[in-house]
Order: sequence, then structure tokens, then C-alpha cells
Amino acid sequence: MVFFIETKLGRQQMERVRRICGYTNGIEVDSEGSRGGLCLAWRNEVDISLSSFSKRHIDVLVDDNEKGCKWRFTGFYGSPYTQDRSESWAVLKSLATNKDLSWFVVGDFNEIMYGIEKKGGLPRDERRIELFRRVLEECQLHDVGYEGSWFTWERGNLPETNIRERLDRGVENAAWINLFQAVRVQHLVHSMSDHYPLLINTRRYDERRSYSFKFEAWWSLEECFENEVRSLWENASGELIQKLDFLKNGLQMWAKQIQKERKKTKQILMRKLTELAEEERDDKTL
Repeated sequence: MVFFIETKLGRQQMERVRRICGYTNGIEVDSEGSRGGLCLAWRNEVDISLSSFSKRHIDVLVDDNEKGCKWRFTGFYGSPYTQDRSESWAVLKSLATNKDLSWFVVGDFNEIMYGIEKKGGLPRDERRIELFRRVLEECQLHDVGYEGSWFTWERGNLPETNIRERLDRGVENAAWINLFQAVRVQHLVHSMSDHYPLLINTRRYDERRSYSFKFEAWWSLEECFENEVRSLWENASGELIQKLDFLKNGLQMWAKQIQKERKKTKQILMRKLTELAEEERDDKTL
């Protein structure tokens, strides 16, 4: 499947483009003049049925023969205008009312989840960021993560005007990630657009291949991250390649240890919550 955003084309024009690209099946949503426009395209070997669409989304049901089940795919386009952002989130929340199926959403949300996902220009209003996170939480959608460059949108050719942001992402509910545990979202290099295209790969790695190193955004939020990087680099030896390899392995071990400790803490807290839930209600337990 391929999801096109901001086609800036009418339905018939986009259909011609889709067929030229070799996709015999598709759903087009008209642009509004030179703004917007969506298209979801797929080939004959994919079994897809349309559930709903609007200028903000295309929602379909995928009959997956390999998995032996059906799951939802939603291509989403958040409004680039602040005054219309609430309308975009209302669309996403309305789609989340059907939570019975595994669900994957991908597209240009035109918003960031954390302040570190923007570099250059004015800082993003923290209230807007928090609202976006709350909407995803309400929809029970979780960020998949990514490989490649940290940003997906860039504008400005001069250092003083350059702005980069991670506006495009994939998010999924718990049921979908259980189906596709090996999913990868890659930010691909672009040449014609101000957005990076996203490549979603749901197939498993060849077990004989080693996993590529991925920098996780949450690492930079840890207070000890900078000291850890400095310590690893100062203790590394050899040529640049050897030092980078030492840094990579050290960061992976450091991250695994943090996750291990947090998992242990979570288990302790879950046990306490379970015990409290089983106790009689009083001022202390409430």
C-alpha cells in the first residue's frame, strides 16, 4: 500500500498518476484548490475494503491472508493550521471509537510529541504538544518509533531560517503491535518534497542478519545520557570506527539496563496496585 498526502490534485488527476505508478486500485480524496488531497493506492494482491474517508483521513479494512485476520489501516492528515487542529483531533478520536480491531495509523499529523522533535524557528507551544499526546493516549495509540533521520519535515535553506520537525509518524494500538512485532518505520531520504517519505516494513528480519543500530529519542531525555556518552567516548580506544562501535555497544547496554530496572519497578507497582484493588475501600486505599 502507498498513502499519498497533499496531492494537490483532483480525483481524476490523482487516479491517472496512481495508475501510471502501477497501482490499479485506489481511493482518492479531492484537494481543495492547491491544498490537501489524499490517495491510498494498492495492488491486486492486497485485499482492502473502504470504511470511511474525509479530507483528513482514509480508513480501510485489510484482509490479511498471511495473518489470517483483518486489521485497520488509517492514513491521516492533520491540518497544518493551528485554528483547525481541534477539528483534526476530533476526526482521529471519532475513528478510535471502533477499538475491536488491530489498528495502525500513519501520516502527517502536523504536530510533534516532544519539544526535542523540533529544531530551529520559534519553540512549539507546550500546550499544543501536550494536547497531541493526550489525543493519542485517549485513542490508545502508541508511537512506533523510527529508523533514519530524526526529522521528517524541513524548510529553509539558510542556517538562520532552517526548521526541522518530526511531523510524520506511525502509531498503533496494542493489538496491532502484537500482530506485527517486527514492524519498522524508516525515514527515507527525499529530493522533491519538504517531507521525508516513510517506509513501513512489517516483515521480520532474516534471523541470520544482525540488527542495525537505532538511536532512541527517549535516551536524550535521560538525565544521565550526556555523562554516559562522555564516559563511553573517553574510555573508547582505537580508530574512529572502533570508538563509534564501542559507543554504540555501550549505549545499547546502558539502555537495556534502564529498561530492565523500569520493568522491575513497573512489576512492583503493578503488584501494589493489584493488592490495593483487592482491599476494601477506605480513606487510606482511596
